[in-house]
Formats: sequence, C-alpha cells, structure tokens
Amino acid sequence: MEAKVIWKNKMSFEGTSDSGFFVPLGTTPAVGGDNDGFRPLELLAIGLAGCTAMDVISILNKKKQDVRAFEVQVHAERAEEHPKVFTHLTIEYILSGKEIDRNAVDRAVELSATKYCPAQAMFSKIAPIDLVITINEA
Repeated sequence: MEAKVIWKNKMSFEGTSDSGFFVPLGTTPAVGGDNDGFRPLELLAIGLAGCTAMDVISILNKKKQDVRAFEVQVHAERAEEHPKVFTHLTIEYILSGKEIDRNAVDRAVELSATKYCPAQAMFSKIAPIDLVITINEA
C-alpha cells in the first residue's frame, strides 16, 4: 500500500492512496488551519471503525442475520500531553434488525477482533480496547 498527502495551503492537505480516492485533511484556526478537513487522528479512528464494521457485517450476512441498520462508533481517549496518543478505545457496535441472534453478533465481533481486522490488531498493541454491543429489535 502506498499513501501520500499533498500540501494545499496553510495547514490544509489532500490525502490519497492506492484506491485513488481523495480525503481532505485540516486543522483548527487556533493552530493555523482553516477547519477544512479531517484531523489525521480522526481518520485513524474512522479507519478502525470501518475495518471492523466491514468484517462484522460480512460475517452477519453470511450467517443470514436480518440486519436493517448498523453503526460502529469508536470512542477514543487521548493523552493530555504531546504526543496526544490514544490511551483507551471503546468500539461500540449498534445493530437494528429482526430477530438478530446475539451469539452470532458476539462471534462476528470476536472474529473481527481476533482474526480479521488489521486495524484492531494494531491498535490493541498500543491501547486497551473495550467492545460494546447493542442490538435493537426493528
């Protein structure tokens, strides 16, 4: 995988990678930015959420679960001093559907955490991760 950012102006950048898509990066005016893009650490959290979400929904589809809505939230605590690294993460899986089997969801989340999601495997080496699952009947 290759990734790069291209400086646009001030503290504004555009990121791209092998897929060819572009993502704006920026920061707040307090540190010289125009508030015109994602903060880099936000993208790390979004990457983690996306990685595990794709695993879990793929597994649940294979298990024929009737998922009608699915959201993964990453709640990241950061150190107060520089570098402001992630110190604790909670990944929250929120599903809605008809008669979703809790055991199937638990197993899908477990497989993502222990076998499939490289982002979660990397983050687990630097910060504790809690997993929370909420299932709502649609």
